[in-house]
Amino acid sequence: MRQFSPLELHEHLGNGDNNPLLLDVREQWEFDYCQIAGSELIPMGQIESRIGQLDKHRETVVICHHGIRSRRVCYYLEYMGFTNVVNLEGGVERWANEVDPQMKRY
Repeated sequence: MRQFSPLELHEHLGNGDNNPLLLDVREQWEFDYCQIAGSELIPMGQIESRIGQLDKHRETVVICHHGIRSRRVCYYLEYMGFTNVVNLEGGVERWANEVDPQMKRY
């Protein structure tokens, strides 16, 4: 598993050559409150049952509130054979602090 800081992810997304899946694993209410543009929600508790919807070879950046749930999901995805998994260090909280200060926080 690789790790991206929010600034690294922001630069990576701005490159234009990259089309990672931004996989948000928070709960629906958290996602509704704030999210990184372009991210898709599959709550952590649903990953196992919905894993077939994901491409094992597509770069997948996993996102949560502080980076702890996302790290656990990254480990699980790698265990399941995913080959290009990235954890967003510090989650949306750190993203809001470093990249998007207008993002709502909770």
